[in-house]
Amino acid sequence: MMFVDLVEIEVQAGDGGNGVVSFHREKYISKGGPDGGDGGKGGDVILEVDDNLMTLMDLKYRKKYAAEKGDDGQGGQRSGKGGDDIVIRIPPGTAVYDASAGDDLLVDLTQPGERFVTAKGGRGGLGNVHFKSSTNQSPRKATPGKLGEKRKLVIELRLIADVGLVGYPNAGKSTMLAAVSDAKPKIASYPFTTLTPNIGIVYLDNYRHFRMADIPGIIEGASHGKGLGLSFLRHIMRTRVLLFVLDGSEEDPAKTLSLLRKELADFDWRLNEKPYIIALNKIDLIDEVHSAALRESFGPDCFETSGVTKSGIEVLKIALSQKLTLHE
Repeated sequence: MMFVDLVEIEVQAGDGGNGVVSFHREKYISKGGPDGGDGGKGGDVILEVDDNLMTLMDLKYRKKYAAEKGDDGQGGQRSGKGGDDIVIRIPPGTAVYDASAGDDLLVDLTQPGERFVTAKGGRGGLGNVHFKSSTNQSPRKATPGKLGEKRKLVIELRLIADVGLVGYPNAGKSTMLAAVSDAKPKIASYPFTTLTPNIGIVYLDNYRHFRMADIPGIIEGASHGKGLGLSFLRHIMRTRVLLFVLDGSEEDPAKTLSLLRKELADFDWRLNEKPYIIALNKIDLIDEVHSAALRESFGPDCFETSGVTKSGIEVLKIALSQKLTLHE
């Protein structure tokens, strides 16, 4: 399935129906009073969070959404039927911006079933029954329905996960995600194997679990659009804890960590305020003396792992769970 996390659409709420001019007529009543009904309200355009969705793909190929117009009023003081609403289903973690007003944030929708009226239907017009007075017993005035709201929206998905995996291409993030969770990401030995974010559920004892997201590999300059660029860095924003996956077999993992943190800070300084843990991965490829030196340099939040042999994985899962508990 194609992963789409940014779309622009146009929404048009329904116009209100018109009020009507009508007078009561019966067999023996030739000049009854006014009985023109009101127009029906126009339908709203509503966004609703659907927990079964993880992409904005359904919105990619349909750019316009319009709700129904309200029906006009009728004689006998009968109001017109209201126009049907249109409901657009979106995944949790969707931010909605008003492109018609300087990209102002309208709402950030995160909870399943949460709703937001993004364009309100117009009110129905008034029938002539409302304009009868002591000086005007037969008013021939009715009002038209109000126009429904119209907006251009930018809709941005930021996946919701507790832990975000951050690392350069081929650091072993996808293998790590597969080792600790139920996810089945594509794994290969070339850069940018992961072209879309993957989310897995990490299960612990006593029915505890948390969500982990594998963000496509960052390179130097990603915050300025290089490599896969900004397109996926936004998904790290909602995570509570970062897991830096470093290739322990490379020449200078400490430099790699510094560069990764710089890229995150260049994108949004708040990312470097998040708590983090280091997974010194591919530990099966380095000797004990070298790994001990790396552990000492990184401190107590560094854990040796191997996504291939699954060495250290259970200890890492417990450490992540404890870190999440500390930062609830």
